[in-house]
Amino acid sequence: QVQLVESGGGLVQPGGSLRLSCAASGIRVSLYGMTWYRQAPGKQRELVATITTGGSTKYADHAKGRFTISRDNAKNTMYLQMNSLKPEDTAVYRCNAGSWRNDYWGQGTQVTVSS
Repeated sequence: QVQLVESGGGLVQPGGSLRLSCAASGIRVSLYGMTWYRQAPGKQRELVATITTGGSTKYADHAKGRFTISRDNAKNTMYLQMNSLKPEDTAVYRCNAGSWRNDYWGQGTQVTVSS
């Protein structure tokens, strides 16, 4: 069956960095549009970054210049490198694999940016 498992979250100080991973099984990440979303308490889920099957990337305004989305097809994993983290980046980050007929979600990993 299909599974997406996020990891790499944790507590980091403002200005610090984290690298999130989304390890997939049951699907090839190269065949799906892969997206990172996040949701903070009391707020709606929002898109962070997307990488298409063709390898193009798109970022939310809050992520541009700070975050980098990538994937490693050999490891069947996508990543989100987050630099210059701010307290407002605090949220549960979830990965999504989407195609024309299916959408798969991971359970999420907590990112907390605080002093």
